[in-house]
Amino acid sequence: MSPPTSSTAAVIGGGPAGLFAAQTLAAAGVKVTVYERMPSPGRKFLLAGHGGLNITHSEDRAPFLGRYGPSADRIAPMLERFSPEDLRAWCESLGQPTFVGSSGRVFPQAFRATPLFRAWLAHLADAGVTIERRSAWSGWDADGRVLITDSSGRTRAVKSDITVFALGGASWPHLGADGSWVEPFRERGVEVTELRAANVGLRVAWSDVFAQRFAGAPLKNVSITVRGSGAPPRRGDAMLTRAGIEGGPIYASGATIRAALDAASAGDDACVLDIDLRPDVDAAELEKRLSRRRPKDSATTWLRRSVGLDPAGIGLLREAGTLPTEPAAMTALIKAVPVAVVDTMPIDRAISTAGGIAWSEVDEHLMVRRMPGTFVAGEMLDWEAPTGGYLLQASFSMGAWAADGALAWLGRDV
Repeated sequence: MSPPTSSTAAVIGGGPAGLFAAQTLAAAGVKVTVYERMPSPGRKFLLAGHGGLNITHSEDRAPFLGRYGPSADRIAPMLERFSPEDLRAWCESLGQPTFVGSSGRVFPQAFRATPLFRAWLAHLADAGVTIERRSAWSGWDADGRVLITDSSGRTRAVKSDITVFALGGASWPHLGADGSWVEPFRERGVEVTELRAANVGLRVAWSDVFAQRFAGAPLKNVSITVRGSGAPPRRGDAMLTRAGIEGGPIYASGATIRAALDAASAGDDACVLDIDLRPDVDAAELEKRLSRRRPKDSATTWLRRSVGLDPAGIGLLREAGTLPTEPAAMTALIKAVPVAVVDTMPIDRAISTAGGIAWSEVDEHLMVRRMPGTFVAGEMLDWEAPTGGYLLQASFSMGAWAADGALAWLGRDV
């Protein structure tokens, strides 16, 4: 059923989820106004793409879906509705074709986000979407209408047939996503799980010497396991920082690391990462190579010549304690260098957030059960994914899905 031609929609938030919901609604003939609190929309999108916009990933469906962990079943139909292939075709339709990088990640050929975003804004304007900048959502009035406060401090109630909220998490406060929506939703009786840092670096109590020498050094092609978790190891490149460690395998282990840190704070064992510096070489072969130590070789020369460890890897071994001299003991250490994690870095240094509106609070169309005609999309919901294009893909897919739900609601065909 098509919505009435006079239908109106208020979209709260000008990030990917909100703007794609706006585009989908406008294409169906709904008059859409996007309210963005910042001077311009898409600031997180643009910053994420400053060094190269990884918009989605090319891997097969099963592993792709597995990146969403416990939320995979809820997100699966949304990825069917607007798939990675659909996202790539959409980029192409805006004059921004994509390519697959060596890691399987997908980028626009222009690489950065700005050309794609400019083309998108032009498309939205042509579709009749209005974007009101410096217009912050500030709650609801007694009749349930959204309240919008402009830059001068003037607040007005906005009447619309449906509302889509896409206000993000709390990891980019200077770009507008500060989590300030949490308490107003809770006051309406909506369950919101605590927002926590995801895709974030970890704090490690390095020695001063190690931190000064190796901050900024990569650990190439390592495998990281959260000790005692039962979770599978995560492969990739990590980066040593002055305060700790970060990078792809750290981000992919985020939920497991948070659980281990929670257990540690409750008095259980500490959160320890076991880092395999040579995951492509089995222990037997590694020990065989280490057995060829020449009498005059220093420890550094031994490790460099026999197994190809670089200074950062050797430094990490030394940071773990006295270096073993026996090949078997050294093999065991190289295959599982222990790194004790103190905490995650603060949420305002995270790429994304976990937590948000509980799935039980929304129906299959992403409509808030307690608030008929109100839909949510993107990081406001309780899900997470690692970097690699999965966050953006789900945000686009959720925007399309919420818009479809809103269209069904407008037609009362639900």
